Amino acid sequence: MNRVVRTTLRVRLGDIVTVQLFPEIKFGKRVHILPLDDSIEGISGNLFDTYLKPYFLEQYRPVKKGDLFLVRGGLRSVEFKMVETDPEEYCVVAPITEIFWEGEAVKREDEERLDGVGYDDIGGVRKQLGQIRELMELPLRHPQLFKNIGVKPPKGILLYGPPGTGKTLIAKAIANETGAFFICINGPEIMSGMAGESEANLRKAFEKAEANAPSIIFMDEIDSIAPKREKTHGEVEKRIVSQLLTLMDGLKARAHVIVIGATNRPNSIDPALRRFGRFDREIDIGVPDEVGRLEVLHIHTRKMRITEDVCLERVAKDTHGYVGADLASLCTEAALQCIREKMDVIDVEAETTDAEILNSMFVTNEHFKTALGFSNPSALRETFVEVPDVTWDDIGGLESVKRELQETVQYPVEHPEKFEKFGMSPSRGVLFYGPPGCGKTLLAKAIANECQANFISIKGPELLTMWFGESEANVRDLFDKARQSAPCVLFFDELDSIAIQRGNSIGDAGGAADRVLNQLLTEMDGLSAKKTVFIIGATNRPDIIDPALLRPGRLDQLIFIPLPDEASRYKIFTSCLRKSPVSHHVDFETLAKITEGFSGADITEICQRACKYAIREDIEKDIFREKDMNRPSIEEDANEAAEIKLSHFVEALKFARRSVSDADMLRYIEFAKTLQDSRSIYSTKLSEAVMEGLKSTESKPLASPDDCSGLYD
Repeated sequence: MNRVVRTTLRVRLGDIVTVQLFPEIKFGKRVHILPLDDSIEGISGNLFDTYLKPYFLEQYRPVKKGDLFLVRGGLRSVEFKMVETDPEEYCVVAPITEIFWEGEAVKREDEERLDGVGYDDIGGVRKQLGQIRELMELPLRHPQLFKNIGVKPPKGILLYGPPGTGKTLIAKAIANETGAFFICINGPEIMSGMAGESEANLRKAFEKAEANAPSIIFMDEIDSIAPKREKTHGEVEKRIVSQLLTLMDGLKARAHVIVIGATNRPNSIDPALRRFGRFDREIDIGVPDEVGRLEVLHIHTRKMRITEDVCLERVAKDTHGYVGADLASLCTEAALQCIREKMDVIDVEAETTDAEILNSMFVTNEHFKTALGFSNPSALRETFVEVPDVTWDDIGGLESVKRELQETVQYPVEHPEKFEKFGMSPSRGVLFYGPPGCGKTLLAKAIANECQANFISIKGPELLTMWFGESEANVRDLFDKARQSAPCVLFFDELDSIAIQRGNSIGDAGGAADRVLNQLLTEMDGLSAKKTVFIIGATNRPDIIDPALLRPGRLDQLIFIPLPDEASRYKIFTSCLRKSPVSHHVDFETLAKITEGFSGADITEICQRACKYAIREDIEKDIFREKDMNRPSIEEDANEAAEIKLSHFVEALKFARRSVSDADMLRYIEFAKTLQDSRSIYSTKLSEAVMEGLKSTESKPLASPDDCSGLYD
């Protein structure tokens, strides 16, 4: 049953209801319905056409005199009351029933608001909600169960997790659904400047709860009133913690008072509180997964008027790392986009809005797409997080590198069940090395976009600070944020600045680089298998990176990004200029041949310079056209100048320069060869052992490697 039906029947979740067949219910001849005054504030126009007509249209709804019901429409909800029914007491509103709705709006008396928070308003925490209901509802509603068994019921629950996951909302829902007396204590409210008054405020709250049992005491941001005593310098805070400890111990076994604490910093709370008998259970209200996000989106869009083309499954898939509050913000932003489009017909100066205008407003899939571009996970607001807009089409060549990246990063995100099936955990990270300007940063952005993961870019030196221990704390915070917003790609640009071989940085910033590297290594090893976090490093100095970072299990894949060959240079030219008007006389194959030894960045510069010359020529033609307006061939000139010609490329190539010398390139090739040689020793021995094993098991010796082809049949 939904909340409206439960409220009408005066039942709560978990109650046992007996359903009986009613002998006869007559169709209503006439019903009188009026809205509640506080739910129609700011609405004018025809409420019948907007709300009541769609609600009763082609429906057979049983009603009873005095019923309250909620109708959603026009981007907001309105509550109505059944004032009179004919025949008396109860009837069924059918298409033949006359609905009378004229009259003054009804004032709300003692009725409970139907839009209060209930269990069905919380999504993404189904498992945790089951645990909480078991701990909360059984002691409050069936205390005799614990009495019969001979154990004390739970006294407290600590909810912890990132901000915005729904900790406070859960406490409100429990209070509404159980019907228990609810006291909310916000940390700073009980503080007082008078000595002893803060503790007295706390005692009063507990006394009030015991007097109105069964009751729930909810302490929001409990870390502000119960911090660790050894780290607190103020005497008032220490006394409050001690008072809270004694009050929780002093709760009578049968007082039916349960304390709920909520915090996003569980390790800041005094450890004496976190034991059985005070906070019996600690429940992690974490970041929701894709199914949880879909639940939350269904809840937030339940009251919204959305069109059929809105694909909430796709939105849930694209919102990695979003908590409930972020998804609420996303829905609000989509609604705002809808309102912005109607601003030309809405009279801002008027006190009320016409109901017909409200009825014409719908939130579409495009509104959600626009809202996704504005929002990002709140856990990562201070870190610049984005899903980049670079695609594989923006990168010319490097086909083998793209394929390897897809297998390393994209497959674990899109097909995690395959890795489970084969019993393997995915790779942790990738190191790109090669000359500057070959597309290392671009590749990292493209793979983050292709698998729709959050992308955090870290420039190595920005982690280092002058304060002792703060550089390592920055690394810890970074990995914590990445885990919260998984799946996430952490991209370390210029990795050599923080991963230089240990022992080389003594005396430099107090050896901070060594400590940062140690922290980096331990964080990489400690990445939880459940959290999909990938590390991509990029460097053009692979020879000075600490070897501990390059072992399998950390940066598994070492990928050499070479200078582009002719085919890759052709693709770079086409991808750089795919959105530009280029003359058909320009031959990209010839350009690719004559730019031997140029990096991707060098080729991009040639394209930009040619484009700049074309723009300059176009502007000069415009100026000339304005001076000589009587020329007959003005339109021919305009069409002729609106593209990049071969002459612009010839001019651009005069200033072209290679950013990577042959000596630099030789050094990279030698490093790649050294890596390959060190691995090929083992691969040769392994292949020899395999061949020996095959010879011993087969009667016929293997004459040549070609005979191995039969093994793959």
